[in-house]
Amino acid sequence: QVQLVEDGGGLVQAGGSLRLSCAASGRTFSRYAMGWFRQAPGKEREFVAAINWSGGSTYYADSVKGRFTISRDNAKNTVYLQMNSLKPEDTAVYYCAVTRVTTRSPGEYNYWGQGTQVTVSS
Repeated sequence: QVQLVEDGGGLVQAGGSLRLSCAASGRTFSRYAMGWFRQAPGKEREFVAAINWSGGSTYYADSVKGRFTISRDNAKNTVYLQMNSLKPEDTAVYYCAVTRVTTRSPGEYNYWGQGTQVTVSS
């Protein structure tokens, strides 16, 4: 069992930055790949970014590539999402999740956090 707690969401103006964090319980955090997803009102949950167990491989949705950076600190059992040049269309609830194999598919993730709201004003 893995428990995930996201933090760092909030209200920011377009062009601004936020850094989300996701703290995981359990001693096996370093064995898992991690992902960030988001869900806007009335839309399906979509992939944002993923990182493998070591942090050596990262993957991004085209919509955030070049603006967002995913990273992890296995010593702190934490994964981060640095979001720069934010746009109003980035407004959503952001979720972190755990998977055995790095993937963009939400169905492959086993554990999810409760989500944190990110709102970007124009």
